Amino acid sequence: MSPDARSTLGDWLRALLPRPCPGCGAQLGTAAGLCAACRAALRVRTESHSPLSGRVTPHLLSCGPYQGVARRSVRALKYGGAREVAVPLGELLAAAVPPSWNVAAVVPVPLHPARQRERGYNQAELLARAIAHRLGVPCVPALERTRATAQQARQQVGDRQANLAGAFRVCGALPPGTVLLVDDVATTGSTLLACRDALLAAGPRELRYAVVAR
Repeated sequence: MSPDARSTLGDWLRALLPRPCPGCGAQLGTAAGLCAACRAALRVRTESHSPLSGRVTPHLLSCGPYQGVARRSVRALKYGGAREVAVPLGELLAAAVPPSWNVAAVVPVPLHPARQRERGYNQAELLARAIAHRLGVPCVPALERTRATAQQARQQVGDRQANLAGAFRVCGALPPGTVLLVDDVATTGSTLLACRDALLAAGPRELRYAVVAR
């Protein structure tokens, strides 16, 4: 089947099956993942201030606070099995990547294998693959979890960094150049910081970050 035929078939099936938009509850129709209104409501911004960088320089992309459309979309992707939400979210983030970052590879924050088997997929990897596809660079699962950790959302702010200390290691080669590290949500930034430390321990590199919300 040609790509055009698959696209037409997908549109037909989406129109035939009533599905609510994860962001607002309206019917999606032929839209994939999120309705047009919710896509328009998500405005990606480039942030220069976060715990991820000691310098005041653009380094983090996000759609803003973990609330409203961003929160409902992430929860649908993460807990509701709505995998197709990753594509529009990833495309929005990719479109906002500054060309000056010269991203060479996109790396997702990994789940522990047991949690990934339970969920059936890694939501950060789905986002990373959508971003990488749009940027035309490889998505490289270069990190792995060395141990299971308690869910960050259930931890007190002061316990989150200790919960993740030494929880990641590099398990794959990366091309030279800037790495874009991707997760669904960054609140305190502890998960991304732990991944950053693992990547930097494996060799000096430029890092940038992308999340749906923070």
